[in-house]
Amino acid sequence: MSLGHALRRIIREYPLARLDPPAGHPLAHVIRKGAADELRAALAPLGGPYLVKGSPGRGTRWAAVPWLAAFDPAVTTSATRGYYLVYLFPAHREAVHLSLVQGTVAAIRAHGPRAAAHLRTSGAAVRARLTDFAEALPVAEITLGSAGELPEGYEAAHILGLTYGLADLADERRLWSDLAHGVAAYRALKARGGLMGDEFVPHGIPR
Repeated sequence: MSLGHALRRIIREYPLARLDPPAGHPLAHVIRKGAADELRAALAPLGGPYLVKGSPGRGTRWAAVPWLAAFDPAVTTSATRGYYLVYLFPAHREAVHLSLVQGTVAAIRAHGPRAAAHLRTSGAAVRARLTDFAEALPVAEITLGSAGELPEGYEAAHILGLTYGLADLADERRLWSDLAHGVAAYRALKARGGLMGDEFVPHGIPR
């Protein structure tokens, strides 16, 4: 398997897989283990350490939007808070988004119905501090094709990134190069103060 093959498999098989329970399903294993291993291999030459997780959903329910993410543990170890690099799989088209994204659940808890507006405002401010990555990661808005608090939150939380169709995922060299740009943007955001410009918190203190 390669990173591109793993991403293509998730895109192609997820709609049909959702007709069956996720427990023990081969594709759930691919998302949690196989694809995560391929992302770790692609990240290895870039330094780290990065915590990699893949989520097909929780318990007995598939996710509306499955994801495969890389977390800098000094920033966050969870998709709920902070900011991180993630592959998001839209429900309405055969594609995947590589996204530098803000944690959505923490924003929803803090801002309630105003969370999406808060995330878009915050994302625009961050994007203005990452203009040197605008050419390599030009996609400033994404759509995930699924209604609901989390999918719509992911859309609002997106900062910058790329969108791939199935054919694009055949070019493994491009995927690794784009991932390197994503990691560089992630590191730059951390070095420039994080989401609010004063994001740094000493290791071990909860965010």
